Amino acid sequence: MSAALVVMAKEPRPGRVKTRLCPPLQHAQAAALAESALADTLDAVAWTPAARRVLVLDGTPGSWLPSGFEVIAQRGEGLGERLANAARDVGEALVLVGMDTPQLTRALLCDALAQLAAPGIDAVLGPTPDGGYWTIGLREPDPAVFNGVPMSTAGTGAAQRARLQQLGLTTAELDVLRDVDTYEDAAAVAALAPWTSFAATFELLTG
Repeated sequence: MSAALVVMAKEPRPGRVKTRLCPPLQHAQAAALAESALADTLDAVAWTPAARRVLVLDGTPGSWLPSGFEVIAQRGEGLGERLANAARDVGEALVLVGMDTPQLTRALLCDALAQLAAPGIDAVLGPTPDGGYWTIGLREPDPAVFNGVPMSTAGTGAAQRARLQQLGLTTAELDVLRDVDTYEDAAAVAALAPWTSFAATFELLTG
């Protein structure tokens, strides 16, 4: 089985992304940090063997988008509806990530793809320490997976697991990754992944 690698992202424009980093950052600085996180994420996906590479974007592509990606517009009101529509629009097995984990690597993505392809596994889920998740993979792109799952809360991960179980899907758990929501998250992730563009941008902005 092969699966598409899918990135859900917002165009990194000031005032639209990473607003919880402000203060202490200014909106333009937060957008620069978001752009570096997105670039790191796209680079990791670009280096990973996959059936397809898809960017599901709210906004317009910029110079940060490498070659080899299909671009699909996000559709829907809330995040849950947008995730459901992304699964529907991709239309095949997929591993979906956001733009908030710049420490993402080819090895982590290959592990997600391999676990999703394992016999008896229907889905994979990568948790975050704040109770959410950084990735979800589905053998069948069923939009109903996201029905009734509250997004961006401390209970999102648990609710998503419960929904997968309710649908009778066997789920493999992936490694925990810290996502960047707050300034403290940004500092921690930059220290954890000093090789990233995200870390270089964070040092430039705060050093």
